[in-house]
Amino acid sequence: QVQLVESGGGLVQAGGSLRLSCAASGRTFSSYTMGWFRQAPGKEREFVASSSRNDGSTDYADSVKGRFTISRDNAKNTLYLQMNSLKPEDTAVYYCAAVLLSTSQYAYWGQGTQVTVSS
Repeated sequence: QVQLVESGGGLVQAGGSLRLSCAASGRTFSSYTMGWFRQAPGKEREFVASSSRNDGSTDYADSVKGRFTISRDNAKNTLYLQMNSLKPEDTAVYYCAAVLLSTSQYAYWGQGTQVTVSS
């Protein structure tokens, strides 16, 4: 099992940047495919980005491609999301998650961190 704690959210003006961090417990962080998701008020949770455990390959939602970058530091058990050129529509609670190997599903979730982008 892995425990996840996000940080780095806050209030930023449109066009600004934020970097989210997700600290993971345990010594097997490198074995997890990790992802970032977000949920805006009144909307369903949506995929933002992922980082594969196998080769570190990344994937992004079309809405954030070219603006957000996911990265991981396996030595520090930490996942990051660098968010640039933020837009008001990026406002949401952002969650990091880890894939359970046996099911290939995101099974472990953090508590979330609020990102608010003002226009």
